[in-house]
Amino acid sequence: MIKALAFVLLLVAFVSTLSQAKLSILRPQPATGFNVSHVQSAGSCSYTVDITTSCSSKRYTRDQISISFGDGYGNQIYAPRLDDPSSRTFESCSTDTFEIYGPCAYQICYVYLYRTGPDGWKPESVKIYSHNSRAVSFYYNTFIPSDIWYGFNLCQNASSSHRQSAYGWFIYVLVGLLVSLLL
Repeated sequence: MIKALAFVLLLVAFVSTLSQAKLSILRPQPATGFNVSHVQSAGSCSYTVDITTSCSSKRYTRDQISISFGDGYGNQIYAPRLDDPSSRTFESCSTDTFEIYGPCAYQICYVYLYRTGPDGWKPESVKIYSHNSRAVSFYYNTFIPSDIWYGFNLCQNASSSHRQSAYGWFIYVLVGLLVSLLL
């Protein structure tokens, strides 16, 4: 009986932690208050950015596409007009790679895309490789609205997601101690 109760408690803790992780799956959002005029223009670091266009996007786009990304310490990188219709940039089912220069940043935790034009465009993902931190991926899989910065800002969520993770592990440890005391 006690073993069954302990197993149920452990199962409840596990399901609770999984449901918290499921809620943390993010979708891109409009960037409120984001302004590229705050972007630093000096740069001595390079970033490789892979942008994959979804297969459900239009075959090609004539839209103007820009990107801005950065870290939680105010280091911002901006690249206007990545598009180039003559070179078949942003065709459906393709990945385009860009070498972008900007200020040296720590771990990249936000990315915004900006699109303006008549065609529409649906990126699948953006992957950013930095000189001093691990590569980060942002999964869009949605059409980018016109004339607004659109994407992810995980900088503010980093400390709260860490607390949620610590809370989940605390529950596991607590239930484990309870089980060991009951057995």
